[in-house]
Amino acid sequence: MDTKQTARNYLGEPPALREDEITKTIEQYTAAIPSSVYLAIGVAAMAVSLIAQLTGRGKWGNFVAQWVPTWLIIGLYNKVVKQEGHDIADKGVGAASEPFARATTR
Repeated sequence: MDTKQTARNYLGEPPALREDEITKTIEQYTAAIPSSVYLAIGVAAMAVSLIAQLTGRGKWGNFVAQWVPTWLIIGLYNKVVKQEGHDIADKGVGAASEPFARATTR
């Protein structure tokens, strides 16, 4: 018996990969926000952090500086969702890993 079959015997079939309603609702609202807004927030956080550092408020500057990657990653997620859409399995088109398979075969 192979490893996959043994795992299925103990764990059962893996769940179907589908978007949940909370994620869909969040993506509906965030899709209305341009990705450049998240970039602007990240740059503004850099500026506020620099100003705080230069005015002697180093701990506050470090705190605000930690926001920068968070906002940039949220903006990246927003852009990917806009370009790729929701989960492909949720649309009923092929497997959820289809975009990955397409990207690796190019």
